Order: sequence, then structure tokens, then C-alpha cells
Amino acid sequence: MRAVLQRVSHARVTVEGAVVGEITGPGLMALVGVTHTDTEAEARRLAAKIWGLRILEGERSCSEVGAPVLVVSQFTLYGDARKGRRPTWQAAAPGPVAEPLVDAVVKELRDLGARVETGVFGAMMSVSLTNEGPFTVVVEV
Repeated sequence: MRAVLQRVSHARVTVEGAVVGEITGPGLMALVGVTHTDTEAEARRLAAKIWGLRILEGERSCSEVGAPVLVVSQFTLYGDARKGRRPTWQAAAPGPVAEPLVDAVVKELRDLGARVETGVFGAMMSVSLTNEGPFTVVVEV
């Protein structure tokens, strides 16, 4: 599994003009991608990493300050644009594989105590955020 984490002061996801997920205050935007061989164990490890990673102001983690997390599925994280002008998505897991694993990340984050907002799996989403720092990191488990 792969995630792009961004430290944010605000983040929102809308689908067809309606807000489906939103966080404010210091928190993390987590774009989560799944590949074919990922498992629930990796989903749990990724959630623990997101919750405990010390990337907020003052080298603090979401778990330390109770910061919210906005999780959005992002199959394009496994896009490959090394050849030609058109990326391939072969490494991205199909929806029936990816959706339960993204849901497992969300569930584990909530079980750890996080306030989690989400996008809508497979929907055309509009994501807006204010990246603080700016601070962005890629995490793989």
C-alpha cells in the first residue's frame, strides 16, 4: 500500500457539489493507493503509520494531538508514466480488491482513536486543501 500524506489546516472532498468529507485544524490528508498484493495486515500497518507519524507542527503525530485525518482512495498512486506519454494503471488493484483495503485503513484509524473523514470510493471527487509547510511525504508499507 502507498499513501501520500499532506499536513493540512483544512481539507475537503466534494462529490457532485456536495461535501462528503471535511477536516479543519491541524491534520492530515491521506491519499491511499492499493496494489494487487496488498493485504489487511498492510492496511493495519499503514493506518498505524499515518496515526503515529510525527509530521505535524513541532514533530508531533495525529495521535499526540488528536488531529483528524481525511482519507481518499487514489488508484493513480500506482500509475506508471516511465514510458510514452500515457500512464498505465496495471499496478493499481481493481475496485473489488482495493475498496475493502481502503475501508480497512479507515476502520483501523478509527479503532486507534482517530477522527476520520473520507471521500467516496470510485466517485469523481473534487479535493481541496491547504497544505501547511508545505509538507508532503510518501509512505509505503
